[in-house]
Amino acid sequence: MQVKELALIGNCQASALVHRSGTIVWCCLPRFDSPPVFGALLNEQNGGAFAIRPADGSNGVQSYITNTNVLTTTFTSREGSFRVVDFAPRFELYSRSFRPTKFIRIVEPLTGTPRIRVLCAPVLGWTAQPPRTELGSHHISYAGYDAELRLTTDAPLSYLKGEPFALTERKCFVLSWGSPVEEPLPALCDRFLKETVAYWQRWVKQCDIPPLYQDEVIRSALALKLHCFEDTGAIVAATTTSIPESPGSGRTWDYRYCWLRDAYYTLNAFRLLGQFEEREQFLHFLLNVASAAPDLNLPPLYRVDGSNDLDEQILPNWPGFQNEGPVRIGNQAASHRQNDVFGEMILALSPLFLDARFKGAVTPSAVRLVSDLAEKAAAVAGQPDAGIWEFRSERKPQTFTALMCWAGLDRTATIAQHHTLRTRCDWAATAAALRQRILAEATCPERHCLVAEFGGRTLDAALLQAVTLRFFPPGDPHQMGTVDTIRKELDLSGFLKRYNAPDDFGTPAVAFTLCSFWLVEALAHVNRLDEARLVMERLLLVSSPLGLLSEDLAPDTGALWGNFPQAYSHAGVIHAAFAAAPSWSEVL
Repeated sequence: MQVKELALIGNCQASALVHRSGTIVWCCLPRFDSPPVFGALLNEQNGGAFAIRPADGSNGVQSYITNTNVLTTTFTSREGSFRVVDFAPRFELYSRSFRPTKFIRIVEPLTGTPRIRVLCAPVLGWTAQPPRTELGSHHISYAGYDAELRLTTDAPLSYLKGEPFALTERKCFVLSWGSPVEEPLPALCDRFLKETVAYWQRWVKQCDIPPLYQDEVIRSALALKLHCFEDTGAIVAATTTSIPESPGSGRTWDYRYCWLRDAYYTLNAFRLLGQFEEREQFLHFLLNVASAAPDLNLPPLYRVDGSNDLDEQILPNWPGFQNEGPVRIGNQAASHRQNDVFGEMILALSPLFLDARFKGAVTPSAVRLVSDLAEKAAAVAGQPDAGIWEFRSERKPQTFTALMCWAGLDRTATIAQHHTLRTRCDWAATAAALRQRILAEATCPERHCLVAEFGGRTLDAALLQAVTLRFFPPGDPHQMGTVDTIRKELDLSGFLKRYNAPDDFGTPAVAFTLCSFWLVEALAHVNRLDEARLVMERLLLVSSPLGLLSEDLAPDTGALWGNFPQAYSHAGVIHAAFAAAPSWSEVL
């Protein structure tokens, strides 16, 4: 199994990964951070899967119905051909979002009389034990979960044990958590499919896109939307855990949670797309988690319900993706001090105060929160922390942290021009003083560039954001110096590593996908558009056949590694595409 062979489906309540064999190999229910119901991604033998595949075991060809998150997988064998349509229902019903915890699989014969195998074998979470099954007239119930898990179908139940049978007519399968299906199955599946396709295509039509890279931006927008947990407004970093950053690295992390930093960057992508709903929902999530921490000692990540019980565990009985363990649940980073989040939360909140379309969202709670965040950013800037890359050993003053605190203070000064904040601090002067400190303590005079740590010499690709955040005034030699030095010294076969210093696990062996998109943005910002577009075109060649990206890539093989799909990477596609593309007025 390869990362590039996986497709994502979902509805902002739950999601699943479907392998091109026609097998659901990853699905956590009833929400992203729940234990897996199907976990073959990390345990091929005993992790659980839901397979609808040809009798000969061949793989199919996957594609999405145009501008949707509805997947089709087409199979061809000697006996004939068929396709599987996979989706999670999502559409508007009674003026509300209808997103039941259900997955629908429709199997349609296309030519001949293909023979297929169907086997639904869920597991009871991380125990990897099979549930007790109970057969009804047209369904199988799986006992042992917090709610009923049921597979309802119009196929003969006797055929669902993995033995081959002839597909002579269309068959429907609905896997439901909680409320089961009670109405005629074919009509329900047809209606849900039609409404779901219409919903996604309408949502895409409402997106702003640039003239170049249109298909890539649309697919990234659709993938990002599936990382939103609509119930609370949380946005998860990825829907998977423990796909390693590279073979043999031991770098396996659980990303099924909401990082405040990642969410800010994703929200900015939704801003570029012209989408408001996700930004308003995340504001409510942020106000909720902030209200639980009066001192604003915010951890960097949360569960999708806003809780923070994320003690990291290793599961020794799960072999891992391609047997590359360990498999981890929870994340130690929840206990880290990552002070950049205060600046990033101000950046996430800024549109509420500066965009007239959000006037109704500027509540006293929001005003008080931005004032408190600014005070916190001013207090912690320059203090040692784990930083954006979540180093697990020595804490040092991270330049990226100080940069994001500066950006937050700078935007607070702008907000204060339009709104009366609780404190009367001169935020512009505070931001200017921090900027001078960064230039004095975190630059390399010989290379004219920002460095990763105060008083250090190593590099950090995240500092490319200093260019796009307007940290450097026009003509400052540190602007070009930072771009060119990072590009040269962090190069890995035409892509970028995160940093060039060993960390807790040694030296990273792969490129970090997002860093190269940051490079595209920075090059475009300094008017080196030809270079930006060349980098962009090369980046887009490494995505999966469906246009999906993981966290990391191996330039020598083109293999994708790390959790998949990665929200950070797809937000990077959108940011870079808007930066490198011409405006519509230049094209039309």
